[in-house]
Amino acid sequence: MESTTDERSEKALIWLDRVADLLDNRFRIPGTQVRFGIDSLVGLVPYVGDVATFFVSGFLVIVMARFGASGKSLLKMIGNIWLDGVVGTIPILGDIFDFRYRANMRNVNLMREHFSEGKHGGSAWGIVILLILTLFLLVALSVYVIYRVGYWIVT
Repeated sequence: MESTTDERSEKALIWLDRVADLLDNRFRIPGTQVRFGIDSLVGLVPYVGDVATFFVSGFLVIVMARFGASGKSLLKMIGNIWLDGVVGTIPILGDIFDFRYRANMRNVNLMREHFSEGKHGGSAWGIVILLILTLFLLVALSVYVIYRVGYWIVT
């Protein structure tokens, strides 16, 4: 039974590697070593392209979670696609960043390291709870500032 699980994980890793390669490395500029993928091409369409590739990258992370990636490695993967998505929305700079960062390949490498070398293991709940608390604090601070500015304008 265990060999079947290992076999399924290996097949999933091969599939994920192919999809990440298509998104990040499939094409090469002739006469150079510069490689890029569909992510970089679609990212040239302002905002829409970045959102589309963000969802595809998120889907890949969900697949990796289904095949046993640890909470810590998933948090790193989400951080990779978040950084790629945020910087990708900046005109020109985001397109240049997409050519170099390759979030999907980074995520597949994290998955590979997790399975083959046992790296990136452990729970991410501590970090997730801290992030949620920070988010609530920022929302509360924003509401307070809006209230104070509104009060200042009215009086």
